[in-house]
Amino acid sequence: MEKREAIVQGAVTRLRPVLLTAMTTILGTLPMALSHTSGSEWRNPLAISLLGGLTATTLLTLFIIPIIYSLFEKASFKKPKTAV
Repeated sequence: MEKREAIVQGAVTRLRPVLLTAMTTILGTLPMALSHTSGSEWRNPLAISLLGGLTATTLLTLFIIPIIYSLFEKASFKKPKTAV
């Protein structure tokens, strides 16, 4: 299997589990982030930072890391030309 094809297939395979786990946590903390009840001034910053972090790391996991992997893999594993 070619390297690019393996990267794409791995990203497609991991898409559903990563999205499901991230979305359940994001949707679960959404009420805490939007709450205006007493004591919410302590919980809102935690929920907002959690939402931002999960969103950013989900995008990194699904899109940016495979792209960076393919770029570094191309750069670091080139075969040197041998003189014959």
